[in-house]
Amino acid sequence: MQTAKNHDVPVTSGVDDSVTPFWPHLFEPFRNAASSLATFFSPSVDASTANDRYEINVELPGVEADDIDVTLDDGVLTLKGEKREEREEKGKSFYFSERRYGSFQRSFRLPADVGADDIDATFKNGVLTLGIPKLNPAPREVKKIQIKS
Repeated sequence: MQTAKNHDVPVTSGVDDSVTPFWPHLFEPFRNAASSLATFFSPSVDASTANDRYEINVELPGVEADDIDVTLDDGVLTLKGEKREEREEKGKSFYFSERRYGSFQRSFRLPADVGADDIDATFKNGVLTLGIPKLNPAPREVKKIQIKS
């Protein structure tokens, strides 16, 4: 049995050079879409579940509790608010600015097994935590269906 020799030939060596200029532009539409989406502020969210409750944690650094509105309507939990831009720019030239400001809204359809009247919300260190208790589910009943012949 012979072993193959590695000649260190680049994978793209067989690709026609006329294709090469295409590659840098292949993902350009996605790059443009991503950069335009980056102009909107949308807070990061973690949603988890435990035995007796669901929990939603929302990162809202720089937002005041008074600027957040949480509502529940027909099983949809909605968070609305605004992150206000408050900075002095006189005499400054920015090389880049990555912080985002503006209004935001996030909505979550809650499962049917939640205690809507007992949802609690706390806001500490820029994180909004929503505790959503689960109701004790009724025991599941399996019904046998008779087949008639």
